[in-house]
Amino acid sequence: VQLQASGGGLVQAGGSLRLSCAGSGISFSGYHMAWFRQAPGKEREFVAAVIWSGDRTAYAKSVKGRFIISRDDAKNMVALQMNSLKPEDTAVYYCAARQMSVWNENRMKNQNLYNYWGQGTLVTVSS
Repeated sequence: VQLQASGGGLVQAGGSLRLSCAGSGISFSGYHMAWFRQAPGKEREFVAAVIWSGDRTAYAKSVKGRFIISRDDAKNMVALQMNSLKPEDTAVYYCAARQMSVWNENRMKNQNLYNYWGQGTLVTVSS
């Protein structure tokens, strides 16, 4: 199983980026999908998650209203549209897959419950 995250880069504050995560050796349709991030010197934290069926999402308070997570199971991809970026959004962003289970927003934020992780893509937001 491989999750390949892409789309990171350098952007000015207020700008936008779209991250993508493509899967191989796994069918996303059986998994909840999420994005986490790790800023320099900090622990990895939850960003956003989408239920296996695509009709429920969860967001960290720090990104709610600015980021949008979406999935396309036909393409085996999950995306994170990031708008109104801030310098504090600078981090390595990871996509993750968790085997389908009863949706619980708090549990979706628990990185220990995820089965597979991508390698990360760096997002740098300049002020």
